[in-house]
Amino acid sequence: MPNFAANLSFLYQDIPFLDRFEAARRSGFKAVEYLFPYDFPAETIAERLTRNGLVQALFNMPPGDWGKGERGIAALPGRESEFRDGVARALLYAEVTGCRTLHAMAGIWPQGRERAEGERVYAENLNFAADRLAAEGITLVIEPINTRDFPDYFLSTTREGMAAIERAGHSNLKLQLDLYHAQVMEGDLAHKIRDLAGQYAHVQIAGNPGRNEPDIGEIHYPFLFDLLDEVGYAGWVGCEYRPKGDTEGGLGWAKRYGIGRR
Repeated sequence: MPNFAANLSFLYQDIPFLDRFEAARRSGFKAVEYLFPYDFPAETIAERLTRNGLVQALFNMPPGDWGKGERGIAALPGRESEFRDGVARALLYAEVTGCRTLHAMAGIWPQGRERAEGERVYAENLNFAADRLAAEGITLVIEPINTRDFPDYFLSTTREGMAAIERAGHSNLKLQLDLYHAQVMEGDLAHKIRDLAGQYAHVQIAGNPGRNEPDIGEIHYPFLFDLLDEVGYAGWVGCEYRPKGDTEGGLGWAKRYGIGRR
């Protein structure tokens, strides 16, 4: 049975962020993830995790200036020093919160610029981050993100993701397999789950179209959850979707897996 993590950047939007940890526990989640923890002291986050008996499954390294539309800097030339500072900051939060998986966002690629330059910088940055994280027993993941939601995102397909991983050649560098993004860009999700088994260290879900609850739209998730079990995936499945209404009311899809208040 899949191990679900509540994405607190998407779920429980009607309550303050720090109160979402308790809300996730009350819904039956055993773990949480979110985009970024950096608006709060690491010790504050850790206290909420401990109080609610939750595992910190994943968060992202600093992404650049999110408010100005930046979506990561790992592939952006000229930002190498900032990226390395972000690795150090993320490691501090990971140590305090017990997080064992960190995601490095690639970034929005400038139109008209030679992509080979980005591939070189991306490889160098991933090598640096993977080395630093390996020393702490932490896995680094990279996530292909669809270009409908994030136009010109540097990493948009699982094939590109695996090529970047193979170039870096670190055993603690893995794929973050977001099945919503993969459906938008590639489809054929069952084959992706089978063919890439062992190469992804984190999975995320949402319905398509709309990025709403996973029981809304064209993706038949019960089949895919069974397939994840079949291939031996034992990591977290992050619920990174936008509820159509209140979060708890939309958890009917998860009751068979022990999630949702009774």
